Amino acid sequence: MDLTGPWRVAESTEDRRAEFVEGVYPDDGWTVAEIPGHWRNVPGLEGSDGPILYRKRFNFEGHGDPQDEATPSRRFVIFDGIFYQASVWFDGEYLGDAEGYFYPSSFEVTELLNARHGEHLLAVEVSCPPPTDRRAKRSLTGVFQHSPYIDPAWNPGGIWSKVHLDATGPVRIVYLKVLCQEANPDRAVLALEVELDAQSSAPATLRTSVAKLAVEGPVQPELVRETDHSLSTGSNRLRWTVAVDTPDLWWPHSLGSQPLYQVTVDVNSPQASTRSDSRQVVTGLRQVRVRNFVAVVNGERMFLKGVNCAPTRRDLAHATPIEVARDVSLAAEAGFDLMRLDGHVARPELYAEADRRGMLIWQDLPLKWGYSGIRRKAPEEARRAVRLLGHHPSIALWCAHDEPLREDPSEIGYAKRTAPLRSAAAAAKPDWEAHLLDRATRRALRSEDATRATVGRSGLLPHPGGATDSHLYFGWYYGEASGLASFIAHLPNAGRFVGAFGAASAPDSAAFMEPGAWPDLDWERLSEHHGLDLETFEARVPPSQFATFEDWRAATQRLQANLLRYQVEALRRLKYRPTGGFCVSMLADAQPAVSFALVDHDRLPKRAYRALKAACAPVIVTADHLSASYRPGERVRLAIHAISDLRQPVERAALELVVRYPGDERRWRYEGSVAADSCVLVGKPSFELPRSTSPGTMVVELALGWSGGRASNRYVTEIVA
Repeated sequence: MDLTGPWRVAESTEDRRAEFVEGVYPDDGWTVAEIPGHWRNVPGLEGSDGPILYRKRFNFEGHGDPQDEATPSRRFVIFDGIFYQASVWFDGEYLGDAEGYFYPSSFEVTELLNARHGEHLLAVEVSCPPPTDRRAKRSLTGVFQHSPYIDPAWNPGGIWSKVHLDATGPVRIVYLKVLCQEANPDRAVLALEVELDAQSSAPATLRTSVAKLAVEGPVQPELVRETDHSLSTGSNRLRWTVAVDTPDLWWPHSLGSQPLYQVTVDVNSPQASTRSDSRQVVTGLRQVRVRNFVAVVNGERMFLKGVNCAPTRRDLAHATPIEVARDVSLAAEAGFDLMRLDGHVARPELYAEADRRGMLIWQDLPLKWGYSGIRRKAPEEARRAVRLLGHHPSIALWCAHDEPLREDPSEIGYAKRTAPLRSAAAAAKPDWEAHLLDRATRRALRSEDATRATVGRSGLLPHPGGATDSHLYFGWYYGEASGLASFIAHLPNAGRFVGAFGAASAPDSAAFMEPGAWPDLDWERLSEHHGLDLETFEARVPPSQFATFEDWRAATQRLQANLLRYQVEALRRLKYRPTGGFCVSMLADAQPAVSFALVDHDRLPKRAYRALKAACAPVIVTADHLSASYRPGERVRLAIHAISDLRQPVERAALELVVRYPGDERRWRYEGSVAADSCVLVGKPSFELPRSTSPGTMVVELALGWSGGRASNRYVTEIVA
């Protein structure tokens, strides 16, 4: 029974809280709100931080005959998602509480429904307190309440997903976890775990079926297995494996197709031919191994080209399936193989679409920056995440905690103080609470899912406690764009995987910035609510130097596009030596913002999106980062590389290099082959600019042609007097 739709809502007061759970309490004056939703989208509650009271009256007559084996004997109210804490009552009786936004919470109401026919009342108090100290947060809401790209004044509180009344027999499936333990062309093994809640001690039969999905739906089951069990009253946890012979393997989109399988687990009563409960998940049969941040999928090594992702919308309830699917498509069309879900668990539709599109997922838990007092809570959050999402073939690895620093990066002055070794120095400080939190959370992820790699602490450079992926913002927060490659050359471990880098720019959908007021924009409002880092913009692209808003916006987008293009090319030249991949910051805005996004909140692509689409192509040809300018008589030195992610060699290739400058040009031609999945140094041409060369533009053009395709590139620099 669907319990979404209109509910009555009001802010909690002492008087209301004491009586709102009773059916006789009048709520005619309360606001009507649609569920799913967020209370900030309800008229009259736009500025509220809660708690908020919710009431839903509904009629239920479906008791049936309790002696009939076919009649459901148990009923549960299920909340698929609540931000962030809730206390629940049914017909005035307290059912319990819930905490955590992304996994379902269930409450049994069998006896209360059987007690009377007719109208019933579901009453919920929901709270989502804003963090009082961002260095020591206590709610695991991740980026929704602390991030550089979501308004810190926003409160995501509310019943954001479906509410429904479910029926089962005497044995209920609490959760079904399905993991692909191993997979090759001959055999795949699924590891299954189920928790059964039995009303009383009794025998039961578990029936497992695995069916390959066709375009028009599931085909006949390829495998069926039945096992008998003796259940005790209450919780029963069972584990087993199922082998699938000659499976069709699931691949990332750049390597192959994405066949999917439906796994169904039924729990039946052996005394009667009735099903007590059933669960279905859709999975893919593949094996992903990540060692030193080099991924191997089904035995094929691949360089991970990734992008960090904010939530599709900050108001998660209102992100439509079409919008979610569009974000996955935007990532795939730009040439990315990996989406990192930065500090959040996304809507279910994103994982389903990633499975269908062959997009790998780096899954963060909703832990970002500083926390306190959550050492018991976070590991349980990790276990629930694996049980909820583990069947998705798209998920390649888990991450426990993003940038576990006792910092608030949203503070004014943070960017100026930041340096590439800052995170290593901060991580080296004795912070036993954070260390124990991350260790316990990583241990929970590993014990719950041994089939995937787990990153315990993201964004820390090499330090005495170890190293993970690096977050390197050369050319934006510090240094120049070319500094990233030289930094990795001096500290190779920092380049194993660069998990965040980039620059911010102003979006094309800029009405929220009120550009007509240029140059007197409301910089304070944009900084406080729309992510604008004015301090860094003043250092990199000062607004005061541009006559119009359009000129300034274009300059910010050029800086972002050039920086990302050159740094992605540099990281691809370091392919496997030592770099296993990267994640650009970031795909799309969750709200109107001046941010690192490649496409804005209306999904209009910035210049950087197009630049990255070229830089992430399967085959590219590059020249090492040119100097910003040269003088007549100076020697120009180039290093030309061809990089291929293809599974077959690029044979009988010819590369043409042309350098044009005022009054002359130079040409080179190279021939040869590029091995599969490799980076090849083609040549190191150099020449001296004549002393008579006039100031002007120098253009470097590269064109690589082979029987299967063509790749080109172009660089522009200046000759100055």
